[in-house]
Amino acid sequence: MKIRKLLAAIGISALSLTGAAAHAAYPERPVTIVVPYSPGGAADAVARLIANDLAEKLDTSVIVENRPGASGTIGVNYVARAAADGYTLLYDATPHSINPHLFSNLPYKPDALDPLTLVLLSPNALIVKPDSSYTDLNALIETAKAEPGKLNFASGGSGTVQRLAAELFRQRLDLDMVHIPYKSGGPAIVDVMGGQVDFMFGTVAATYPLISTGKLRALAVSSPERSALLPDVPTVAEAAIPGYEAYEWNGMFVPAGTPADVVETLHKAIAEVLNSEEMQKRLADLGAQPVGSTPAEFAAFLETESEKWAEVIKTGNIQLD
Repeated sequence: MKIRKLLAAIGISALSLTGAAAHAAYPERPVTIVVPYSPGGAADAVARLIANDLAEKLDTSVIVENRPGASGTIGVNYVARAAADGYTLLYDATPHSINPHLFSNLPYKPDALDPLTLVLLSPNALIVKPDSSYTDLNALIETAKAEPGKLNFASGGSGTVQRLAAELFRQRLDLDMVHIPYKSGGPAIVDVMGGQVDFMFGTVAATYPLISTGKLRALAVSSPERSALLPDVPTVAEAAIPGYEAYEWNGMFVPAGTPADVVETLHKAIAEVLNSEEMQKRLADLGAQPVGSTPAEFAAFLETESEKWAEVIKTGNIQLD
């Protein structure tokens, strides 16, 4: 009897050690980062930068896979249904906090994904054509107040932070302005540049090359502090609306239930990538602020973002285009 008990104990211990050893070997195969947007966009570009360095940290291949469509919900749903083993990650952006308040029937539940880390924050610039009569933010606001319904603003669609940043701006000042939706941000920026639309909020990353060459004029930025790339451009908060804040953010998620040690391995590796001098410079050149938060910090950030955009969408009665 004693021998049988001893053998059973040894067997259990061996199984435990085998399981631990297998688990500790993560990652044993390539890791896939799903970007729920088309190739060539800002989120896709940064995800690929991170993937290159992350592959070295994890000592395995890291593949970026684009699964665009339906404001990012197709790609998010794919990851939400993936195995919770650390081999399928989601690299998402601000629409992640917006979509639950726009879509009546999301194909996934928000708690199907666990926050891993907030990668970066990227402010928006309020832009007008270079020879616009609006030389500063107050001039634009005064016109909007004096002539309700005259001004229009562009965006890449209702599910974008471009639209909601402008809507938050409009609501805080009680302005009457017309939204002109586009299928993406690129054509919207072109029409602002040409004067077909009065203004829009576009990421500093996308607009800075045009601002710096005089093809666009920036009246304000949406972050609490001025952009390092646009130090002479005031923030919306300092020029007109105290407390105003609207970011394009990027973050990483894992399927809910991913083992804690796998999450820890991923988080540590991504933090090392983001803290490298080279990555810090690359992101700064894009007008972005690297973050690399803990999962708990990212979860708190997401809750604040969700509450903010839920209120903006409800107050503005915003629906999908």
